[in-house]
Parts: sequence; C-alpha cells; structure tokens
Amino acid sequence: MYSATFIFDKKQFDPEFHALDLEIAAAARLSTGYLGEESWENPGTGRICNVYYWSDELGLQELIRHPRHLQAKASQERWLNGYQVVIAKVLRSYGDGAMDHPTLRTPGAPA
Repeated sequence: MYSATFIFDKKQFDPEFHALDLEIAAAARLSTGYLGEESWENPGTGRICNVYYWSDELGLQELIRHPRHLQAKASQERWLNGYQVVIAKVLRSYGDGAMDHPTLRTPGAPA
C-alpha cells in the first residue's frame, strides 16, 4: 500500500483553484487501486494535510502524471505559501477495528 500526503499553507484560493482541486480529487478517486483519503486542518496555523491511499504504486503514478495535477503543480505559487509532499509505502496499519479507515480496504488487511 502507498500513501501520498500533501501538506500546504494557504495563500489565496480563487474559483480556478477550487475547480482544479475538485478535478484532481476526482482523478485520484478514479485512479487504479484507490483506497480512500483523509484531510486535516490545523486550526491554529491553517495548515492543511490531505492523505490519499492506494493498494499499489500504479494509481499514485497515474495521479502524479495527470494533466490537471501537473497544471496545479505549475501554478501552486498563486494559491499556496509553501507545500510538502510525502510519498510513503505503508508497512503496516493496526488499531482496534472500531473505525473505518482506508488502510483497512486493502487485500490482506486484518478484519
């Protein structure tokens, strides 16, 4: 399983940003092996963190090469005050099973 974490500080969002953001999220959801996503915002700093999960690297690569994603990356300075992307291979995930989570939607995950 792979995850891509997009961490960013907001600058100024406009209608073009919102439209592009929706298209990229839709592309992620349609990509091969997509398992789910999460979003977090730090209320003190306004920093946002979006995490996407895939069963393998293929879907992640599809999103990275998607034309709208490439457009957003090229234009990020218009809307963001900085960003960081963390690509990770998930080695394991565990919990008490009481909550739904994308890492439970992969073959071989504990029931």
